[in-house]
Amino acid sequence: MKLKLHWQVLIAMGLGVIFALIFKEDALIAAPIGTIFMRLLKMVIVPLIFFSITSGVASLGDSRTLGRMGAKTFGYYFMTSILAILIGLTLANIIKPGVGAEFSGTGEAFDSSTLSKPNSLGEIIMRMIPLNPIKAATDGDILAVIFWCILFGFAITRLSGKPQEFLTNFFDYGFKAMMKLTHGIITLLPLGVFGLISKAVATTGFELFRAVGMYLVTVAIGLAFHWAIILPIVFYFFTGINPIKHLKAMASAFLTAFSTSSSGATLPVTMECVEKNVGVSNKTTSFVLPLGATINMDGTALYECAGVLFISQVLGFDLSLTQQVVIVIVAFLASVGTAAIPSAGLVMIYVVLDAVGLGNNPEVDLIVGTMLAVDRPLDMFRTMVNVSSDSVGAVVIAKSEGEKNLYPENSAKV
Repeated sequence: MKLKLHWQVLIAMGLGVIFALIFKEDALIAAPIGTIFMRLLKMVIVPLIFFSITSGVASLGDSRTLGRMGAKTFGYYFMTSILAILIGLTLANIIKPGVGAEFSGTGEAFDSSTLSKPNSLGEIIMRMIPLNPIKAATDGDILAVIFWCILFGFAITRLSGKPQEFLTNFFDYGFKAMMKLTHGIITLLPLGVFGLISKAVATTGFELFRAVGMYLVTVAIGLAFHWAIILPIVFYFFTGINPIKHLKAMASAFLTAFSTSSSGATLPVTMECVEKNVGVSNKTTSFVLPLGATINMDGTALYECAGVLFISQVLGFDLSLTQQVVIVIVAFLASVGTAAIPSAGLVMIYVVLDAVGLGNNPEVDLIVGTMLAVDRPLDMFRTMVNVSSDSVGAVVIAKSEGEKNLYPENSAKV
């Protein structure tokens, strides 16, 4: 009997670790397998979003439906992100991971010039509006692509007769073709995971799990609490369905998110699980999930909040309640502007640091560099939290829209 994909992925992860431990640096021979798989996934992201968002918005039929679903979706994203940020803030204040931390001799200072540091929060908002949608697509500016697709899809709903029918069918058929392509790539997932995990263990080993222990533990506890407690409570409160059903249905997507550290790269798997295993309509998934993969970053928001407090504690700064409120607001906005790619949250953390006056401190780069040393496992975990929140949101919105027959007994397992 053929194993379900998530079991194949789990086995591949285990084999990747064993392979790297046995062959050490020679295990890097498997790295190109992971690289090829990631390139295949990234290859379909822009066209998938282009067709799925436009098709999803256009299929809503009228602007009132779009407005209703949009309001629910953004309301959900805001609620879960704020809950995640408050968890990070609370834990950082209780555990105080940075108090008494020593960073001398931990390694070379991190060169912050290699990161792209946004100049202001206004830049994040302005980035949503592309001067050239085609250039935004080629540059991989997903937030701008989604903004344009929403507007174009809305414009299609304002048409009538044959023009509306033609464009709606065109994007619907294009979306179906993209899903066929992505499904073929998804079948290669175990091979990709084997290559990715082999490379990670061979190059970094397990030392990153020991450096800056209290910081890592603080963020990990926060992510675990949000993933295992908060999101299931939110899920049950709005749907009345046992959260365990959702966990089983989304197992492949969660493991993919954990292994790739990219909610954008995981999007094809997430959409497949939500549609086939959960039974949510294409109309809902094609609107909620691509949008969530870009702007709904619960794990990233929690991490940025806890990370800034950790940095301030190491530097000996006692942030006031007002400054911490500013962190809550800015962490939410920064998480919205974070790209759905590995370790992108480390770039946006400078936005939050600048908001409380710590961004220009010369010692910050060394601290951020040390955080980068332990970022890989946290990045994997927070990506899984991001994807979990997206999938829960899709079910919550579907339930609120009156969709029935969710979690069918004989659903196909991805």
